[in-house]
Formats: sequence, C-alpha cells, structure tokens
Amino acid sequence: MSNGTYKTTAWDVAEKAGVSQSTVSRVFTGSTRISEPTREKVLAAARALDYLPDKRASRLRSGQTGVIAVVVITRAEDSAQEINPFAYTLLGGVCRAASDRGYETLVSFQASTDQFYGRYVEQRDADAMIVLGTTQNPAAWEHFRPILQQECRAVCWGLPLDEPHSVRSDNVQGGKLAAEHLWESGYRRPVFLGPVESEQRQFAERFKGFSERLQKFGGNVIASPELSRPDRVGQGREAIEKLAADGTQYDSIFAACDFIALGALEALTQRGISVPGDVGIVGYDGLAATAHASPPLTTIKPDLEEAGRQLVAHVLDEESDANGSLAPVELIARASTRRG
Repeated sequence: MSNGTYKTTAWDVAEKAGVSQSTVSRVFTGSTRISEPTREKVLAAARALDYLPDKRASRLRSGQTGVIAVVVITRAEDSAQEINPFAYTLLGGVCRAASDRGYETLVSFQASTDQFYGRYVEQRDADAMIVLGTTQNPAAWEHFRPILQQECRAVCWGLPLDEPHSVRSDNVQGGKLAAEHLWESGYRRPVFLGPVESEQRQFAERFKGFSERLQKFGGNVIASPELSRPDRVGQGREAIEKLAADGTQYDSIFAACDFIALGALEALTQRGISVPGDVGIVGYDGLAATAHASPPLTTIKPDLEEAGRQLVAHVLDEESDANGSLAPVELIARASTRRG
C-alpha cells in the first residue's frame, strides 16, 4: 500500500492466471521456454490487472540496460540551429531502429573536450554506443577512435578513419549515379566541388565513383579548386569565385555535399549564370532544404532509415559485419539539372 493506492504485483498476475510467479517473470523477460497458450494467459491477466513489470529489476537480473547511447559530434561554434540537419535525420533513423528492437536511446551532443565521453558501455550506462555527426571536429574523433577500435558494441557513421566498426552511405555508387545523370542530361564538362584530399573520406569516395563512371563515358571531371573557408556553404561560394578567376570552362557541378551545392547555386545566381541552362548542379545528402532551393536541387539521397537499422544491427547482432556496411543511395532528379 502507498497513499491508499495498491500497486499490482507479479504475484497478483500469477494468481489470476493460475501460474507461478516465476512463470510471469519468464513471460516478461521474453523466455522461449513458455508455451504460447500460457504466455497469452499471463498477458491477459496482466492487462486485466493493469500490471506493468518493473523494468529496473528485470534489467538488473539480465545484466542489460535496455539503452543504446547515441553521441552526436558537433562543432564547438555551432548552435542547435546550425547543426547539419543531416545529423538530426540520421539520429531519427537510429532512434526508430532502436525502438523497433525494444531499446531506448540516450542522446548526447558533444562538441568540446570538456564534454567528450564515450564509456557508456564500460560504465554500464548503456548496452551499446553509436557515434555520428560532423567530421569537422578532429579532437572528438581522436577521443572516440580508441573506443571504437576496442569496443565491439560501438559503431559510428562515416568517420574520417579507416578502422572498422562503421556504417556509411554507398558514396562510390552515389558518385556514379551523379555522373550518369549529368551525362544523360547532356552535360559534358563537369566539375567536382569539395575537398578530396582531406579527413572527409566520403568526399574522396564520391569523387572516385564520379570520375570512374565519367571515364567509361569518355569524359573527364575537372577537379575542385582548393577551398579554405570553414563552412560548406561558404566553400560553395568560394569555389565558384575561384573557377571564375581561373577562367575554367564548365557546364555542370557535382558537389560533395548539399551545402556546398547550395553555396555554389547562390554564387552562380548572383553572377547571372543560369541553372540549369548554363550549369547543372547535383548535390549529395538529400537534405529537405534542397527541394526548396531556386531551382530545386538534384541530389543523391542516402536511405537514412536503412542506415539507422544497420547501425543498430551492428551493435546488437553478434553476426553483424564489423568491417563496415553501406547504406543504399538514390538520385532525386529536380530542376537544377533539367534542361529544356
């Protein structure tokens, strides 16, 4: 009794169902040793009595927390509104996949050394850890590198490192899709915008797929000028300025990410260059904002629902491939590459 309100116990459910208390316990811990008729009888009794099992006690007995920690790495200078919306979308995919597996998620946004913490599994705060977010915070990745290398129940999205325990989009295939689309649309002098020789391994993979497919068509890609601005939109603007200063002739752009593409689109519009008439543009990431650009931006979109499922599977399934897997991608064709 507590304040005149009685809390139903497993013993009450056992009495109503005509089974032992240990049978009730096994039903709610998912034991396969219970027959289906007995399971249904216990569950019916629990519903009738409005019984809720004590999750904390169950977790203590099983040694599991029922929680997956999700660390989102950001840049120290970014406010919540400035964090790449791609990270929020991927986070949603992870949380949904975890929920489908019966797990709760503990989400932590980390940007600076005084915030870095990744020992959730070791400290029994969570059963597994998933790390995602910007690669523009090298100090954060140096902190998480040894944890990801050593902890079998930890995995990351992307990652500027070559070690295993990661999931990323099929960047090479995305580059090939961009090349095929631009070529089929009649563009013959494409330029790739984005740093290739950098910590952004995924950018190099996108460039690789793009250039290899163009070569099969008999074409070549113009490499991106060196970019120095820290933000991606600024890099897109900077790239257009440098291409104009160098007198580079091009008729299309494959940008390493949507923000670079949006910056390039803005700079081209300011120069009075028609998109898609004079220059076609393809971005990468499938950000919702690209649909509202002027003109709407063609983009390569990773399947982030599937990415979330793959990340969760990596940390929960022992048979999961620890050497990394690829989330599928698709091309979303819009007006930025639609000639005529």
